[in-house]
Amino acid sequence: MKKLLSILICALLVLTVPALAEEESYTVGICQLVQHDALDAATLGFRDALTEKLGERVTFEEQNASGDSATCITIINSFIAEDVDLILANATAALQAAQAGTADIPILGTAVTDYGTALGIEDWTGTSGSNISGTSDLAPLDQQAAMIQELFPDAKEVGLLYCSAEPNSIYQVDIIAGYLGEMGYNCTNYAFTDSNDVASVTTNACATSDVIYIPTDNTAASCTEAIRNVVEPAGVPVVAGEQGICSGCGVATLSISYYDLGYATGEMAYEILVNGADIATMPVEFAPNVTKMYNPELCEALGVTIPDGYTAIEG
Repeated sequence: MKKLLSILICALLVLTVPALAEEESYTVGICQLVQHDALDAATLGFRDALTEKLGERVTFEEQNASGDSATCITIINSFIAEDVDLILANATAALQAAQAGTADIPILGTAVTDYGTALGIEDWTGTSGSNISGTSDLAPLDQQAAMIQELFPDAKEVGLLYCSAEPNSIYQVDIIAGYLGEMGYNCTNYAFTDSNDVASVTTNACATSDVIYIPTDNTAASCTEAIRNVVEPAGVPVVAGEQGICSGCGVATLSISYYDLGYATGEMAYEILVNGADIATMPVEFAPNVTKMYNPELCEALGVTIPDGYTAIEG
């Protein structure tokens, strides 16, 4: 009888352990560099993906650094102290803070343009070999250069406007300058250090540029009103690296969906948390689609004619 009882207890344990494993809950820390449309959409997509798959089994600790890299470090340290199961680092400064903070907790980046630059890995091959992976918001820079040529074939001078404190912006500007140079444009860099000098640097760019290009730049995305207040009266069109900047101060963009990007990052998180995927070997993923978009209001104000094949940015 005792032997039979022991067998029944063992059988019950075998059936119960997987059930308990299936009900495991997770805490995910989200560090977002700054509040603006693109990063907000990426965070929302990430949360939606995990919530759809895990329901109430996932809890989010979400914090915003208000554009301050030092605050990112404080946020990451709080996640480490809490021993969260995974960290989402939304934007480059958040990813760099997470990289410096922990080599043990899995870290997924999103809205990061170039991981090699962000992580300081010179021979970047697509995987980190460490506790970091994620998604990139880099739209094809050669196609962005081609868009400038398509819309402004008679322009000569292109001003490249970006924040000097953002390594990924520098990376984009360096790459697109090469493409534009091959097309016959003269490119000049106009770098602002933060929101305090964005208006004055934009004024300088307008004085000598036929068209301005702004990459996916978080500081610029937070200052689109200040930029528009300069470029619109000056009559200088802006081609932007992403939809949020374009809707604020640009005429056209070759943009990705940041919501879809965040959603894909959430799916990666699920594979790591639930299915035990090895983050060290997970390749950084890119947005599957890019879309030509334009800002009807600014195009009309600046007299820019948009050819067929572009989608209007609503609102």
